[in-house]
Amino acid sequence: MTGARLEITDQTGQTRVLPLDDDRLTIGRSHGNTLVLDGAQISRRHAEIVNEGDRFVLRDLGSRAGIFVNDETVGDEHTLGHGDQIRIGRHTNLRFRVGDAPVSSVHATSTAVGDLRQTATLLEGLRALGTATVLDQVLAMVIDYAITLSGAERGFIMLVTPSGALEFTVGRGRRQATLPGDTFQTSQKIPKQVFGTGEPLLVADLRDELYAGAHEGTVSLGIRTVYCVPLRLVRYLEAEKNQPVDTGNGDSVRRIGVLYLDDRETGSLSSEQTQHGLETLAGEAAVAIENARLYRESQEKSRLDREMLNAYEFQQALLPTAPPASEYFSASAEMVPCLSIGGDFYEYVDLDGSLGFVLGDVSGKGAAAGLLGARVQEIFAHQAPGNDPQSAVAAINQALVRKQLAARFVTLFYGVLSTTGDLTYCNAGHNAPFLIGATGVQRLVTGGLIVGLFPDAEYEQAVVPLRSGDIVVTFSDGVSEALSAEGEEFGDDRLLACVREAPRDLGPDELVEHVMTTVREFTVGEPPNDDITVLVVRFLGGTTPTATG
Repeated sequence: MTGARLEITDQTGQTRVLPLDDDRLTIGRSHGNTLVLDGAQISRRHAEIVNEGDRFVLRDLGSRAGIFVNDETVGDEHTLGHGDQIRIGRHTNLRFRVGDAPVSSVHATSTAVGDLRQTATLLEGLRALGTATVLDQVLAMVIDYAITLSGAERGFIMLVTPSGALEFTVGRGRRQATLPGDTFQTSQKIPKQVFGTGEPLLVADLRDELYAGAHEGTVSLGIRTVYCVPLRLVRYLEAEKNQPVDTGNGDSVRRIGVLYLDDRETGSLSSEQTQHGLETLAGEAAVAIENARLYRESQEKSRLDREMLNAYEFQQALLPTAPPASEYFSASAEMVPCLSIGGDFYEYVDLDGSLGFVLGDVSGKGAAAGLLGARVQEIFAHQAPGNDPQSAVAAINQALVRKQLAARFVTLFYGVLSTTGDLTYCNAGHNAPFLIGATGVQRLVTGGLIVGLFPDAEYEQAVVPLRSGDIVVTFSDGVSEALSAEGEEFGDDRLLACVREAPRDLGPDELVEHVMTTVREFTVGEPPNDDITVLVVRFLGGTTPTATG
């Protein structure tokens, strides 16, 4: 053949021509070759082209990465035709030409058909990923399309955990076979390297001297070729004044994992067309995975929101709607949780005409505090009849201590108002209520320690007389410690002023609403930092009180 030559295009796009004038041309990394090529995937003596008179034969000289003609793996040898594209390594392309004849349509058609098949597979995968919402299905779909696209034997996806570590998530084989996690016995050095650098990595032959000893476990499984590509999520930032945003900024790209493929055939994943397709698929996969995650999180949040709403409604149903009816006193209360479920609670009990009332505050917030509050309500309802406040509080303390709830305690105020106006109370570490009457203001402090922590805690009670119109304002620390936008506390003094400035003829319902409104106005724009509860009892008058101290 006359005019036979190689057109050599390197990774920079530069092309040079090498005439095939000799009978034999060798290709490899060693300087003794006719054509010296650099690259980790190129062996010292990689291949040769031999002129046999009427044909040129391309032979593999035992290379580890193999050689490709028109993107198909070559065995031991291949007879070259005009226009054949030879690839050795990832970025070096050679084209064999003879004379000035046009490129053979057979080779062009074969390559085009392969490219179209891969393109069709890629487009189908991208279209399917655009509509998927279930994370497990998305992950399996990504691997299945990657295997179909590349012809790999196995595929795995590893996603990053909140702690930043890569974690095996799902594995698949050919024919959509799901692989359990214990089959992922390959070296994790490659996935970790790809995740760390954010760059795809092809290892055409794990037995190559460059990787000697680094992946012995993987090689022992018969794996020869590995291709791993990062799953990178691009975060598009809104530009100011309609200017484009540079998404090449490191802050705009987040790596969420890797797509890993391997095969037993040396160099089987080396097709440049395949690698470009996998990188495109990985880019869309990252978006689909993130969308599926967000969808799952939104579904989970909706479920939790429904459960919390049900819990809130149930907790509100446990609180009394009104105190026992009496001509001697009236009462009202309101509890506003800072979360869906509150740790504050209140309760009324009819004690043979006297009014028993309690307001408690469980340490902590949320569901756990709400459950404990409901339990204390139950214990209170059982202990209040037949016991004075001191004894009832002591019994509640013992019941909680026996439960040994670590770091969980309750502050509470329990009072009993008789028809004569005698208020007997016990304050267990709670904010001291205000007793407000015509003669002044008194704080109700007698009692003892918080309940639930100290088995040897002792409690006292006191009796104070109320006159007609006197009110007792009991509240949780969510009221006094409510914060304004400037970080100022509402405080006891502001609460007392709020109550004293209210019209004297306000009933407990109106007074509770007045306090709640004042707190809301004080904290406008700021979310509550604790549950807010107010309970007001007004004595309406009766026989002369029998107790005086």
